[in-house]
Amino acid sequence: MDDGYFGEDVAGTYDESSAAEFAPGVVEPAVAFLTGLAGDGAALELGIGTGRIALPLAARGVPVHGIDLSRAMVARLRAKPGGDAIGVTIGDFATTTVDGTFSVVYLVFNTIMNLTSQAGQVACFRNAAVHLAPGGSFVIEVVVPALRQLPAGQTVVPFQVGTTSWAYDVYDVATQAMSSNYVEVTGGRGRFRSIPFRYVWPAELDLMAQLAGLRLRERWAGWTREPFTGESGKHISVWRKPEHRDHGPGRTR
Repeated sequence: MDDGYFGEDVAGTYDESSAAEFAPGVVEPAVAFLTGLAGDGAALELGIGTGRIALPLAARGVPVHGIDLSRAMVARLRAKPGGDAIGVTIGDFATTTVDGTFSVVYLVFNTIMNLTSQAGQVACFRNAAVHLAPGGSFVIEVVVPALRQLPAGQTVVPFQVGTTSWAYDVYDVATQAMSSNYVEVTGGRGRFRSIPFRYVWPAELDLMAQLAGLRLRERWAGWTREPFTGESGKHISVWRKPEHRDHGPGRTR
């Protein structure tokens, strides 16, 4: 098993290249939101990475376990203060299971799109549901696909333009496949990196949740519960596992 698209070459500079996501103004509202859902229970992070959310969440007293495919990313987590106290299981977060149940399972910063097939994303919802205690919540933070930025016949949306680095997304609207592509020039030498994703719509995620026995609880445009509208660039969605199941076909409460 290798580290997928997040090997040492990415892990070594991940925190610096994603510095905006590590800013207190970004991290603290997310941690507060998740702490409220966890209550007195534990949290499971799918794609725990270098611990951007897991470490401050654990510092608030929430027991956190993580699943991640990349040993290189997890090594960065382990090297940080408090990193050794967080349990991590190496594996594909769509199918890897761990012992115990959790009050909240969460998957942030567009990581659901790292699963590049619909079947993989459906499996992720089912895996989250298996790990949730009755009444627990599954939380996803993900962008709304930026297809409105595509004029007819165009497939590319740039999102970073500089003097030595450029980045752009490529969309395939027929398959919902996309990729984020990065070009860097250092000392006269160029470097290109491409990471595949599968973009997914909020309504499609709701159907995946239903297939896993979960129900939409709330949806926001940000961690401080800004209203989600047709103009929102991302959403924070929370699906709930029912506390009880009665004997009527397809009925829960």
